[in-house]
Amino acid sequence: MTEPRYDVVAIGNAIVDVLAHTDDGFIAQEGMAKGSMQLMFSPEEADALYAKMAAGIEASGGSAANTVAGIAALGGKCGFIGQLADDQLGQVFAHDIRAMGVAFNTPVRGGEPTTARCLIFVTPDGQRTMNTFLGASQFLPASALDEQLIADSAILYLEGYLWDPEEPRAAMRKAIDIARGAGRRVAFTLSDVFCISRHRGDFLALMADGLIDILFANEAEILSLMETEDVDAAVARAAAQVPLLVVTRSEKGAMAIAGSDRAEVPAEAIDAVVDTTGAGDLFAAGFLHGQAQGLGLEASLRMGAICAAEIISHFGARPMVDMKALMAEKLG
Repeated sequence: MTEPRYDVVAIGNAIVDVLAHTDDGFIAQEGMAKGSMQLMFSPEEADALYAKMAAGIEASGGSAANTVAGIAALGGKCGFIGQLADDQLGQVFAHDIRAMGVAFNTPVRGGEPTTARCLIFVTPDGQRTMNTFLGASQFLPASALDEQLIADSAILYLEGYLWDPEEPRAAMRKAIDIARGAGRRVAFTLSDVFCISRHRGDFLALMADGLIDILFANEAEILSLMETEDVDAAVARAAAQVPLLVVTRSEKGAMAIAGSDRAEVPAEAIDAVVDTTGAGDLFAAGFLHGQAQGLGLEASLRMGAICAAEIISHFGARPMVDMKALMAEKLG
């Protein structure tokens, strides 16, 4: 097995985020499930909701893309694979992720639909409610994979959100084969309860077949995956099926279990929660960066917690401070 040139390569939705403040009344009025993600199935639906948004900001996003952006900000070497359309939003996304030092070479897709966008409504308590039009991102073909990039990366990180459409699901299965053939580790994030409700059988099969080395979940997701209301039981059952399980618990911190090795860390203290968009994504960035550097569970969890705290202290899902300096300050 050759030494990897990259720490992490991620496959996920290539999305441009549009974020704006709102209140609980608007969330209820529009029939949204607060704090979750809903899909929009046409550009017309996305346009209609966009027209109701207050003034906000636009930024490149997408769960796995946020994670590799965080890793790059920490000084890691990483790449991203995701489908864009040949349009202005696609150009914005590509410029942003490359400007952060992330290797990104996926060919653009001509014609309709447009590049994906996510309309994110942030309530005063910092909760984000996402409405996503997947657009071109759901048409990532296996032929668009950068196979050398996958083989050259220590960890392949896959986004559960992208498991829903058939074409990128096939691409991710191929990517798993490439990574495992090169002796690399495969990490998978469950992303959202709705992903689990649609694909629980697939996710459990991936675990049973030994194709996932690192599984990321929050409390709600691990309960859904294991179909129980007992968090301890869910964690124990899931941990027995993967080499490394990482569970985030919001203000209660996070835990990681690898066989008989178990570590827990508290959440990092911050002055106020401004926006939880990207909290799990940046937690994964810190944890994966720690793992790629050969750190233990507790140190990797601490890095994840520091990254998550930074991201929820401001608007948007990309770091706004020097993350290397922040880690040096926090970890000494």
